[in-house]
Amino acid sequence: MRPDSDSHIVTVFRSRLRPDAEANGYFATAKVILERAQAMPGFLSYKVFTADDGERVSIVEFDSTEHHNAWRDDPEHREAQQRGRRDFYTEYSISVTRRYHHRSFRAD
Repeated sequence: MRPDSDSHIVTVFRSRLRPDAEANGYFATAKVILERAQAMPGFLSYKVFTADDGERVSIVEFDSTEHHNAWRDDPEHREAQQRGRRDFYTEYSISVTRRYHHRSFRAD
């Protein structure tokens, strides 16, 4: 794969939830937004991990910049982002990158 090819856009979303995030509707909102993302063209995967110190890391993959940007600009997603800043997160950071190389191994 050439480095300038347009494939596999990976978003890494690091966050910390507010103590009242659940009471503010975080998990219900997250469920709806994930279902919406999964229905978007080009959606490939979503994983979330929580560290012992409470930091959460979500990894989202789309098959192209075009599909990623459609998700980024989705009106319901935008509304959920605003709600996240207001009601759910104490902090977050977002990194978006293009996957340049991939290797995998699976023992049979």
